Amino acid sequence: MKKTIIILGVLILISCNSKKSENVDKQNLNKIFLENIETTKVILTNQVQELILTGKVECDPDKLISYVPLISGVVNKTYFSLGDKVQKDQPLLDVRSTEFSVLQTEKISLEAEEKIAERELKATQAMFDANMLTEKELMEVRGKLTQIRAAISRIKADMSVYGDDKGNGIFTVNAQMSGFVVHKKASQGTAISTDYDAVFTIADLSTVWITVNVYAGNLLFVREGMEVEMTTLSYPDEIFYGKINVLSQVFDPEEKVLKARIIMKNNELKLKPEMSMLIKLKRVETEHAMPLPAIPSDALIFDANQYFVVVEETPQKFLIRKVILAGQHNKVSYISSGLCDGETIVVKNQLLIYSGLKEE
Repeated sequence: MKKTIIILGVLILISCNSKKSENVDKQNLNKIFLENIETTKVILTNQVQELILTGKVECDPDKLISYVPLISGVVNKTYFSLGDKVQKDQPLLDVRSTEFSVLQTEKISLEAEEKIAERELKATQAMFDANMLTEKELMEVRGKLTQIRAAISRIKADMSVYGDDKGNGIFTVNAQMSGFVVHKKASQGTAISTDYDAVFTIADLSTVWITVNVYAGNLLFVREGMEVEMTTLSYPDEIFYGKINVLSQVFDPEEKVLKARIIMKNNELKLKPEMSMLIKLKRVETEHAMPLPAIPSDALIFDANQYFVVVEETPQKFLIRKVILAGQHNKVSYISSGLCDGETIVVKNQLLIYSGLKEE
Protein backbone atom coordinates (compact mmCIF):
# COMPACT_ATOMS: atom_id res chain seq x y z
CA MET A 1 0.00 0.00 0.00
CA LYS A 2 1.55 3.28 -1.09
CA LYS A 3 -0.12 6.67 -0.65
CA THR A 4 1.50 10.05 -0.82
CA ILE A 5 0.38 13.34 0.64
CA ILE A 6 1.71 16.81 1.10
CA ILE A 7 2.19 17.54 4.81
CA LEU A 8 0.05 20.68 4.49
CA GLY A 9 -2.96 18.47 3.79
CA VAL A 10 -2.37 16.54 7.00
CA LEU A 11 -2.24 19.73 8.99
CA ILE A 12 -5.47 21.00 7.47
CA LEU A 13 -7.15 17.69 8.30
CA ILE A 14 -5.97 17.83 11.90
CA SER A 15 -7.06 21.41 12.43
CA CYS A 16 -10.42 21.32 10.65
CA ASN A 17 -12.34 20.44 13.85
CA SER A 18 -11.34 23.65 15.59
CA LYS A 19 -12.86 26.99 14.61
CA LYS A 20 -9.98 28.86 16.17
CA SER A 21 -7.51 27.13 13.91
CA GLU A 22 -9.15 28.61 10.85
CA ASN A 23 -7.35 31.88 11.48
CA VAL A 24 -3.93 30.27 11.97
CA ASP A 25 -1.35 30.94 9.31
CA LYS A 26 -1.11 27.54 7.55
CA GLN A 27 2.44 28.18 6.41
CA ASN A 28 3.61 28.77 10.00
CA LEU A 29 1.70 25.70 11.19
CA ASN A 30 3.32 23.60 8.48
CA LYS A 31 6.73 24.85 9.51
CA ILE A 32 6.14 24.15 13.23
CA PHE A 33 4.91 20.63 12.51
CA LEU A 34 7.86 19.83 10.30
CA GLU A 35 10.25 21.03 12.97
CA ASN A 36 8.76 18.44 15.36
CA ILE A 37 9.19 15.54 12.99
CA GLU A 38 12.28 13.38 13.49
CA THR A 39 13.65 11.01 10.89
CA THR A 40 16.43 8.47 10.66
CA LYS A 41 18.16 6.49 7.96
CA VAL A 42 17.62 2.77 7.47
CA ILE A 43 20.89 0.87 7.85
CA LEU A 44 21.89 -2.68 7.01
CA THR A 45 23.32 -4.70 9.87
CA ASN A 46 23.63 -8.27 11.10
CA GLN A 47 20.64 -9.38 13.10
CA VAL A 48 21.05 -9.89 16.82
CA GLN A 49 18.89 -12.65 18.27
CA GLU A 50 18.10 -13.05 21.93
CA LEU A 51 16.99 -16.05 23.97
CA ILE A 52 15.91 -16.15 27.61
CA LEU A 53 16.43 -19.40 29.53
CA THR A 54 15.92 -20.39 33.16
CA GLY A 55 18.43 -21.87 35.54
CA LYS A 56 19.47 -22.09 39.16
CA VAL A 57 22.56 -21.71 41.32
CA GLU A 58 24.26 -24.90 42.47
CA CYS A 59 27.33 -25.68 44.56
CA ASP A 60 30.56 -26.50 42.76
CA PRO A 61 30.94 -30.28 43.35
CA ASP A 62 34.72 -29.88 43.44
CA LYS A 63 34.31 -27.58 46.46
CA LEU A 64 31.81 -29.67 48.37
CA ILE A 65 32.38 -32.07 51.27
CA SER A 66 29.72 -34.29 52.83
CA TYR A 67 30.04 -36.30 56.03
CA VAL A 68 28.69 -39.83 55.63
CA PRO A 69 28.93 -42.02 58.77
CA LEU A 70 31.57 -44.74 58.66
CA ILE A 71 30.44 -46.26 61.93
CA SER A 72 27.17 -46.68 63.81
CA GLY A 73 26.33 -44.41 66.71
CA VAL A 74 24.14 -41.66 68.13
CA VAL A 75 24.72 -37.93 67.70
CA ASN A 76 25.66 -36.65 71.14
CA LYS A 77 25.95 -32.93 70.27
CA THR A 78 26.00 -30.60 67.26
CA TYR A 79 27.95 -27.36 67.05
CA PHE A 80 26.40 -25.82 63.93
CA SER A 81 23.15 -24.90 62.16
CA LEU A 82 22.12 -24.86 58.52
CA GLY A 83 23.72 -21.90 56.75
CA ASP A 84 26.45 -21.39 59.35
CA LYS A 85 29.94 -20.45 58.22
CA VAL A 86 32.55 -22.87 59.54
CA GLN A 87 36.34 -22.94 59.50
CA LYS A 88 38.54 -25.89 58.70
CA ASP A 89 39.12 -28.19 61.74
CA GLN A 90 36.24 -26.59 63.65
CA PRO A 91 34.24 -29.22 65.63
CA LEU A 92 30.84 -29.92 64.08
CA LEU A 93 29.34 -32.79 66.05
CA ASP A 94 30.07 -35.42 68.71
CA VAL A 95 29.04 -39.02 68.17
CA ARG A 96 28.74 -41.74 70.79
CA SER A 97 29.44 -45.20 69.38
CA THR A 98 29.79 -48.63 70.94
CA GLU A 99 32.01 -49.67 68.03
CA PHE A 100 34.28 -46.72 68.69
CA SER A 101 34.25 -47.54 72.38
CA VAL A 102 35.72 -50.98 71.54
CA LEU A 103 38.57 -49.27 69.70
CA GLN A 104 39.15 -46.94 72.65
CA THR A 105 39.31 -49.89 75.03
CA GLU A 106 41.77 -51.67 72.78
CA LYS A 107 43.95 -48.57 72.58
CA ILE A 108 43.95 -48.15 76.35
CA SER A 109 44.95 -51.80 76.77
CA LEU A 110 47.79 -51.45 74.27
CA GLU A 111 49.02 -48.26 75.97
CA ALA A 112 49.12 -50.15 79.29
CA GLU A 113 51.10 -52.92 77.64
CA GLU A 114 53.43 -50.30 76.21
CA LYS A 115 54.27 -48.95 79.67
CA ILE A 116 55.00 -52.45 80.96
CA ALA A 117 57.15 -53.18 77.91
CA GLU A 118 59.07 -49.91 78.39
CA ARG A 119 59.90 -50.85 82.01
CA GLU A 120 60.87 -54.33 80.91
CA LEU A 121 63.15 -52.92 78.22
CA LYS A 122 64.76 -50.56 80.71
CA ALA A 123 65.52 -53.44 83.12
CA THR A 124 66.72 -55.67 80.29
CA GLN A 125 69.01 -52.93 79.00
CA ALA A 126 70.58 -52.56 82.47
CA MET A 127 71.16 -56.30 82.73
CA PHE A 128 72.62 -56.37 79.23
CA ASP A 129 74.99 -53.54 80.14
CA ALA A 130 76.07 -55.63 83.17
CA ASN A 131 76.72 -58.61 80.88
CA MET A 132 73.93 -60.56 82.53
CA LEU A 133 71.85 -61.00 79.35
CA THR A 134 72.69 -61.69 75.76
CA GLU A 135 72.06 -59.29 72.91
CA LYS A 136 69.43 -61.68 71.53
CA GLU A 137 67.41 -61.41 74.75
CA LEU A 138 67.67 -57.60 74.60
CA MET A 139 66.49 -57.55 70.98
CA GLU A 140 63.48 -59.77 71.83
CA VAL A 141 62.29 -57.35 74.50
CA ARG A 142 62.95 -54.37 72.24
CA GLY A 143 61.01 -56.05 69.41
CA LYS A 144 58.03 -56.68 71.67
CA LEU A 145 57.86 -52.97 72.51
CA THR A 146 58.12 -52.06 68.84
CA GLN A 147 55.18 -54.33 67.98
CA ILE A 148 53.03 -52.82 70.73
CA ARG A 149 53.81 -49.29 69.55
CA ALA A 150 52.99 -50.25 65.94
CA ALA A 151 49.63 -51.63 67.09
CA ILE A 152 48.91 -48.39 68.95
CA SER A 153 49.78 -46.31 65.88
CA ARG A 154 47.54 -48.50 63.73
CA ILE A 155 44.56 -48.24 66.02
CA LYS A 156 45.00 -44.48 66.40
CA ALA A 157 45.04 -44.17 62.61
CA ASP A 158 41.84 -46.22 62.41
CA MET A 159 40.17 -44.06 65.05
CA SER A 160 41.25 -40.82 63.36
CA VAL A 161 39.22 -41.82 60.29
CA TYR A 162 36.07 -41.48 62.39
CA GLY A 163 37.08 -38.33 64.27
CA ASP A 164 38.95 -37.02 67.29
CA ASP A 165 38.92 -39.32 70.31
CA LYS A 166 37.14 -37.70 73.30
CA GLY A 167 36.94 -40.81 75.45
CA ASN A 168 33.91 -42.66 76.86
CA GLY A 169 32.94 -43.96 73.44
CA ILE A 170 32.67 -40.43 71.95
CA PHE A 171 34.48 -38.96 68.96
CA THR A 172 34.28 -35.48 67.41
CA VAL A 173 33.82 -34.86 63.70
CA ASN A 174 35.68 -31.75 62.51
CA ALA A 175 35.21 -29.63 59.38
CA GLN A 176 37.54 -30.78 56.62
CA MET A 177 37.33 -27.41 54.83
CA SER A 178 36.13 -23.88 55.41
CA GLY A 179 32.76 -22.96 53.95
CA PHE A 180 29.04 -22.88 54.66
CA VAL A 181 26.78 -25.63 55.92
CA VAL A 182 24.39 -26.18 53.01
CA HIS A 183 22.84 -29.42 54.27
CA LYS A 184 22.13 -30.75 57.75
CA LYS A 185 20.35 -33.95 58.69
CA ALA A 186 21.28 -34.53 62.31
CA SER A 187 20.44 -33.28 65.74
CA GLN A 188 21.12 -34.44 69.28
CA GLY A 189 19.88 -38.00 69.67
CA THR A 190 19.86 -38.87 65.95
CA ALA A 191 20.90 -42.48 65.33
CA ILE A 192 23.31 -42.84 62.42
CA SER A 193 24.85 -45.82 60.64
CA THR A 194 26.93 -46.66 57.59
CA ASP A 195 23.83 -46.70 55.34
CA TYR A 196 22.66 -43.31 56.60
CA ASP A 197 22.48 -40.31 54.26
CA ALA A 198 25.00 -37.48 54.54
CA VAL A 199 24.71 -35.98 58.02
CA PHE A 200 25.88 -32.57 56.81
CA THR A 201 27.48 -30.94 53.79
CA ILE A 202 29.91 -28.03 53.65
CA ALA A 203 30.37 -25.97 50.49
CA ASP A 204 32.94 -23.39 49.51
CA LEU A 205 30.70 -20.86 47.74
CA SER A 206 33.49 -18.70 46.33
CA THR A 207 32.74 -20.47 43.04
CA VAL A 208 29.28 -21.68 42.01
CA TRP A 209 27.63 -23.32 39.01
CA ILE A 210 24.65 -21.87 37.18
CA THR A 211 22.81 -24.84 35.67
CA VAL A 212 20.72 -23.80 32.67
CA ASN A 213 17.79 -25.69 31.14
CA VAL A 214 18.19 -25.94 27.36
CA TYR A 215 15.18 -27.29 25.48
CA ALA A 216 15.35 -29.16 22.18
CA GLY A 217 14.10 -26.12 20.26
CA ASN A 218 17.02 -24.05 21.60
CA LEU A 219 19.82 -26.35 20.46
CA LEU A 220 20.60 -24.44 17.25
CA PHE A 221 20.93 -21.26 19.29
CA VAL A 222 23.01 -22.40 22.29
CA ARG A 223 26.67 -23.34 22.07
CA GLU A 224 29.65 -23.59 24.40
CA GLY A 225 31.60 -20.37 24.88
CA MET A 226 28.57 -18.06 24.39
CA GLU A 227 28.59 -14.93 26.52
CA VAL A 228 25.52 -14.60 28.74
CA GLU A 229 23.85 -12.02 30.96
CA MET A 230 22.07 -13.21 34.10
CA THR A 231 19.57 -11.63 36.45
CA THR A 232 17.77 -12.74 39.59
CA LEU A 233 14.82 -11.45 41.59
CA SER A 234 17.10 -10.97 44.59
CA TYR A 235 19.14 -8.32 42.73
CA PRO A 236 16.75 -6.93 40.07
CA ASP A 237 19.01 -4.04 39.09
CA GLU A 238 22.22 -6.06 38.78
CA ILE A 239 23.45 -8.02 35.77
CA PHE A 240 25.87 -10.92 36.20
CA TYR A 241 28.11 -11.78 33.24
CA GLY A 242 29.48 -15.19 32.34
CA LYS A 243 29.73 -17.73 29.56
CA ILE A 244 28.53 -21.26 28.88
CA ASN A 245 31.42 -23.49 29.92
CA VAL A 246 29.84 -26.88 29.27
CA LEU A 247 26.80 -28.04 27.29
CA SER A 248 25.68 -31.60 28.07
CA GLN A 249 25.18 -34.00 25.19
CA VAL A 250 22.57 -36.07 27.02
CA PHE A 251 18.99 -35.05 27.80
CA ASP A 252 17.88 -35.15 31.42
CA PRO A 253 15.41 -38.10 31.48
CA GLU A 254 13.07 -36.39 33.95
CA GLU A 255 13.08 -32.77 32.83
CA LYS A 256 13.60 -33.54 29.11
CA VAL A 257 16.22 -30.80 28.78
CA LEU A 258 19.94 -30.53 28.22
CA LYS A 259 21.89 -28.99 31.05
CA ALA A 260 24.29 -26.16 30.31
CA ARG A 261 26.82 -25.10 32.94
CA ILE A 262 28.09 -21.60 33.72
CA ILE A 263 30.94 -21.44 36.25
CA MET A 264 30.86 -18.18 38.21
CA LYS A 265 33.16 -16.51 40.69
CA ASN A 266 31.12 -15.63 43.76
CA ASN A 267 33.54 -13.71 45.95
CA GLU A 268 30.80 -11.44 47.33
CA LEU A 269 28.60 -14.48 48.02
CA LYS A 270 25.57 -12.91 46.34
CA LEU A 271 24.66 -16.11 44.53
CA LYS A 272 23.09 -18.68 46.86
CA PRO A 273 22.47 -22.38 46.17
CA GLU A 274 18.99 -23.05 44.67
CA MET A 275 18.56 -19.38 43.71
CA SER A 276 16.60 -19.06 40.43
CA MET A 277 18.25 -17.21 37.54
CA LEU A 278 17.19 -15.82 34.17
CA ILE A 279 19.87 -16.29 31.54
CA LYS A 280 19.92 -14.07 28.44
CA LEU A 281 21.88 -15.27 25.41
CA LYS A 282 22.61 -13.09 22.40
CA ARG A 283 23.68 -14.28 18.99
CA VAL A 284 24.76 -12.11 16.07
CA GLU A 285 23.76 -13.69 12.76
CA THR A 286 26.92 -13.54 10.66
CA GLU A 287 27.19 -16.98 9.06
CA HIS A 288 24.98 -17.80 6.06
CA ALA A 289 22.86 -14.69 6.70
CA MET A 290 22.52 -11.42 4.80
CA PRO A 291 22.48 -8.14 6.75
CA LEU A 292 18.95 -6.81 7.27
CA PRO A 293 17.53 -3.27 7.36
CA ALA A 294 17.50 -2.11 10.97
CA ILE A 295 15.30 0.65 12.39
CA PRO A 296 14.32 1.91 15.87
CA SER A 297 11.42 -0.16 17.17
CA ASP A 298 9.58 3.06 18.07
CA ALA A 299 9.21 3.80 14.36
CA LEU A 300 6.92 0.80 13.84
CA ILE A 301 3.15 1.25 13.62
CA PHE A 302 1.05 -1.84 14.34
CA ASP A 303 -2.35 -1.76 12.69
CA ALA A 304 -4.74 -4.52 11.53
CA ASN A 305 -2.25 -7.21 12.59
CA GLN A 306 0.42 -5.74 10.32
CA TYR A 307 3.45 -3.49 10.73
CA PHE A 308 3.90 -0.18 8.91
CA VAL A 309 6.39 2.67 8.80
CA VAL A 310 6.15 6.19 7.44
CA VAL A 311 8.78 6.81 4.78
CA GLU A 312 9.93 10.31 3.84
CA GLU A 313 10.33 10.32 0.06
CA THR A 314 11.23 14.00 -0.12
CA PRO A 315 10.94 16.85 2.39
CA GLN A 316 7.22 17.32 3.18
CA LYS A 317 6.26 14.24 1.13
CA PHE A 318 5.55 10.98 2.95
CA LEU A 319 4.12 7.54 2.26
CA ILE A 320 3.00 4.50 4.23
CA ARG A 321 5.05 1.36 3.76
CA LYS A 322 4.05 -2.11 4.95
CA VAL A 323 7.00 -4.03 6.42
CA ILE A 324 7.61 -7.60 7.58
CA LEU A 325 9.38 -7.97 10.91
CA ALA A 326 12.26 -10.46 11.13
CA GLY A 327 13.06 -9.92 14.78
CA GLN A 328 13.75 -7.40 17.53
CA HIS A 329 16.50 -6.84 20.01
CA ASN A 330 17.20 -4.04 22.47
CA LYS A 331 14.79 -1.50 20.86
CA VAL A 332 16.06 -2.32 17.37
CA SER A 333 13.78 -4.00 14.80
CA TYR A 334 15.10 -6.00 11.86
CA ILE A 335 13.03 -5.85 8.66
CA SER A 336 12.94 -8.77 6.23
CA SER A 337 10.80 -6.99 3.61
CA GLY A 338 9.56 -3.47 2.86
CA LEU A 339 12.61 -1.26 3.42
CA CYS A 340 15.95 -0.66 1.74
CA ASP A 341 19.28 0.58 2.97
CA GLY A 342 19.50 4.38 3.11
CA GLU A 343 15.77 5.14 3.07
CA THR A 344 14.51 7.78 5.50
CA ILE A 345 11.75 6.92 7.95
CA VAL A 346 9.86 9.04 10.51
CA VAL A 347 10.50 8.18 14.14
CA LYS A 348 8.55 11.01 15.83
CA ASN A 349 4.95 12.10 15.10
CA GLN A 350 4.68 9.29 12.55
CA LEU A 351 1.24 8.34 13.92
CA LEU A 352 -0.22 11.72 12.97
CA ILE A 353 1.06 11.38 9.42
CA TYR A 354 -0.06 7.74 9.25
CA SER A 355 -3.61 8.67 10.36
CA GLY A 356 -3.84 11.42 7.74
CA LEU A 357 -2.54 9.24 4.93
CA LYS A 358 -4.79 6.33 5.87
CA GLU A 359 -7.96 8.43 5.83
CA GLU A 360 -7.36 9.67 2.30
